[in-house]
Amino acid sequence: MSGIFVNIESLTQQNAEEVADHWHYDGEYSFYDMENDREDYEEIISPKQRRDKYFQILNTAGDLVAFFCIEPEDTMRAEIGLGMTPALTGKGLGSELISVIEEYVKRHTDFKTIILSVASFNQRALKVYQRAGFERVGVENEESNGGVFEFIKLSKNVVD
Repeated sequence: MSGIFVNIESLTQQNAEEVADHWHYDGEYSFYDMENDREDYEEIISPKQRRDKYFQILNTAGDLVAFFCIEPEDTMRAEIGLGMTPALTGKGLGSELISVIEEYVKRHTDFKTIILSVASFNQRALKVYQRAGFERVGVENEESNGGVFEFIKLSKNVVD
């Protein structure tokens, strides 16, 4: 790994609490604040619910800069949820983050396909994902943040 995203390991309780309680995004992106979705909040905070599917990404100084989770859809496909520290969003680092996560999935799992789900208003993330080779495969309405919102599903084969 190069750049700012240098070390991936299991998400610690301390960093889970940092993400859940202190990562707050500006404007419409506050949709992604963990405190806004009780189910997501409880999952990341609880070691029992988090299990071994959440990972933290640290920079060279050992600071938390991103996290992701791997949720199996079946034996071949996994949905990836991810987040970057608010201080780094909008700075052109999304492509590098996606690349680091893809490489991790290829090296450490047997999944052949990554699925992403992004709120349809989040054009910034959609552009990053599509530039990274993800293709739109559908649209679904999902319960989140106390309501029902439109999410775009994207997919990419990650096998060499």
